Amino acid sequence: MARPLLMLATVLVGFLALAPAAGPTSRPLESNASQPASQIDLLVFAQLKKLGVQPGEVCSDGVFMRRVYLDAIGTLPTEEETREFLASKDLDKRQALVGRLLERKEFADYWAMKWSDLLRVKAEFPINLWPNAAQAYHHWIWESINQNKPYDRFVRELLTASGSNFRVPPVNFYRAIQSKQPQAIAQVVALTFMGARAEAWPKDRLAGMAAFFAQVGYKSTQEWKEEIVFLDVSQAAAAATQPAPVFPDGTAARLVAGGDPREAFADWLIDPGNPWFTRSIVNRIWCWLLGRGIIHEPDDIRPDNPPSNPQLLAYLERELIASHYDLKHIYRLILTSRTYQLSCAAPTSGPTSAASFARYQLRRLEAEVLIDAICQITGTTEKYSSPVPEPFTFIPEGQRSVTLPDGSISSPFLEMFGRPPRDTGLESERNNRSTADQQLHLLNSSHIQRKIEQGPKLRALIQGRATPRETTTRLYLTILSRFPTEDELKIVDAYFKAAANGRDAAVDLAWALINSDEFLYRH
Repeated sequence: MARPLLMLATVLVGFLALAPAAGPTSRPLESNASQPASQIDLLVFAQLKKLGVQPGEVCSDGVFMRRVYLDAIGTLPTEEETREFLASKDLDKRQALVGRLLERKEFADYWAMKWSDLLRVKAEFPINLWPNAAQAYHHWIWESINQNKPYDRFVRELLTASGSNFRVPPVNFYRAIQSKQPQAIAQVVALTFMGARAEAWPKDRLAGMAAFFAQVGYKSTQEWKEEIVFLDVSQAAAAATQPAPVFPDGTAARLVAGGDPREAFADWLIDPGNPWFTRSIVNRIWCWLLGRGIIHEPDDIRPDNPPSNPQLLAYLERELIASHYDLKHIYRLILTSRTYQLSCAAPTSGPTSAASFARYQLRRLEAEVLIDAICQITGTTEKYSSPVPEPFTFIPEGQRSVTLPDGSISSPFLEMFGRPPRDTGLESERNNRSTADQQLHLLNSSHIQRKIEQGPKLRALIQGRATPRETTTRLYLTILSRFPTEDELKIVDAYFKAAANGRDAAVDLAWALINSDEFLYRH
């Protein structure tokens, strides 16, 4: 950082903090003007009209590109990708971009991270998985997403798996639950796949669901930390004296003698007529992409917490069933809708505007996405460590944070910026609120300063023979995924002229852009 110019650089940061609202973030729809409004849009805009809420305009191409990269694959677009997309005259380029992103490897990387949060993929402290089991579990989740495994099959495999936690990865669903008691298992199943907090249910209702898991058995082997999950028929007699299995909708279960009760529950859960299963997952996906659920919070579905737009939720449920539980179909519907592409600024503000999706919700980047973005921009890497002394926790240099296979592998940056501990599977475990410590770290830490000043990718960009304006443009495209405005160019030009040398000014500009709200937030 060029210390004599610190005050001017701080002014630059202050100006850039206004960029999401003041910059070229919205305009009349151009690139998909030929596309009719989707069913999602008809349902959302009909409700907005009924409520008297005016939506924002559709965001610009630059805002859309950055937004959809972060939301779909958790990665910033490169300078080259940004230039190509912004230069394209194809009226359907937004739809085409969504299609390409859904097929990229990074899609599986990012969503495996999100599912690992829910499924508590973490070795030890307090989850009692061993590192190789956690990594096998993560790899199975990644492969399921990469293959676009139907969601009903994904869940059924988790609920009915038996075998070694080292060799049959989905059995780690049961190993990752802190308690082996049937009621604890039932609560986790309800939270994860029904979006319900079963601990608040009447006792007889929870007991009826817990009975499906009363015969889940565990036995250790001679291999350290290996455990077999199996149907323990020796517990059948004891289970017969406990409350009978009853589905959460009140229907009594008819179990086959000698059969696995978990299979009966899984069959009920994934049935198209189930009132919770499809609703929970489409609501989660909507929340992940739009910043809040149609039912909010997405893991607190109950009769007295109704959806803000019941017709919209019902439509997404029908689409998931009709597509045979193809989750990418739901992602595509949402990401290509005009509702998703609205600006983060809307004429009407307040809770009604947010709950009715009149605008895109501003959200700070997740800890893993943020540090990966900084490393991508600067060409640097991060170091990670684990308290578990095992060779399986070795992380090669250059691995991205979103691909870390085990929640016990972490770094001071990830902990400071709210990475979830993966103890409960609740969405609220992830903390994306900005703190003073985070701001000071980004502004003043040697960790971030070294990346900006010594990172090979950023250094090569800054030390070239380009003019100040060309350097400025490349920095904006690399960090903010857009071209600078004329007002911004004037401020930066003045800054370069006042600087002792162009390199120091370029380093300060990179520092200012990385510390701007436009970089730190999804918008």
